[in-house]
Amino acid sequence: MTADPVTAPAELVTQDDAVLTINVSTAGPGNPLSDPAMLAGAAALREVARGEREVGAILLRGPGANFCAGGNVRDFAAAEHRPTFLREIADCFHAFINALHEADRPVVAAVKGWAAGAGMSIVTHADVAIGGSATKMRPAYRGIGLSPDGGMTWTLPRLVGAARARHIILTDPVIDAKKALAWGLLSDVVDDGDVESAARSAAEKIAAGPWRADSAARELLTRSATSTLGDQLAVEAQSISALSASAEGIEGVDAFVAKRKPDFATARKA
Repeated sequence: MTADPVTAPAELVTQDDAVLTINVSTAGPGNPLSDPAMLAGAAALREVARGEREVGAILLRGPGANFCAGGNVRDFAAAEHRPTFLREIADCFHAFINALHEADRPVVAAVKGWAAGAGMSIVTHADVAIGGSATKMRPAYRGIGLSPDGGMTWTLPRLVGAARARHIILTDPVIDAKKALAWGLLSDVVDDGDVESAARSAAEKIAAGPWRADSAARELLTRSATSTLGDQLAVEAQSISALSASAEGIEGVDAFVAKRKPDFATARKA
């Protein structure tokens, strides 16, 4: 928990064009959550939020066979004072989750293999979560006598409904790819060998599009959970009107009329 985001290994966070990639787990046995990656990732995401990084999409992945199999329970057991250690880990993890939301960019997750515990929590924050036929998810917290973290108790009811969220957390089932897709935990399932490429392709496609429109759409979707229809219609009208005067909005409409592909990247720089 003492890793410095400035000196953390560069491979934890990389950027190719407008896609920021964060390796959320370690490549070691089981692929547990990487605390240095949480620190380095949060630092990079805050740069996006401050306008210091030009990023159109965020890709979350695991460098091993699994996306992320949760926290390192062996480290929990070895801690001199477990409550202090677990609080430090949770605070670090939650700083990353907060930074992920503050970055205000579409999030794509390449969910290969297992996404358990903290790994499943991360997946629930993705806008696009792509798994493979062998992908499995599990809350896993109650099996070690702990309650969820990483925002799972906030995101899961919004994804699957309150009753199903309670069932998932309290009975701790293994959720296969087919069920995860049906329940809305995954947005697509591809061949296991194509998970990484499909997720990167999705991130690149999103990053090549209109960033302000994507941010606005994400905000509207988030607000919809607690808005009345009347309120939602009002903010939708305000949003589409404002975007029509933005560089990306002007380029998109003009390109459509001219029957050409819109160049949002150039429009943003104009």
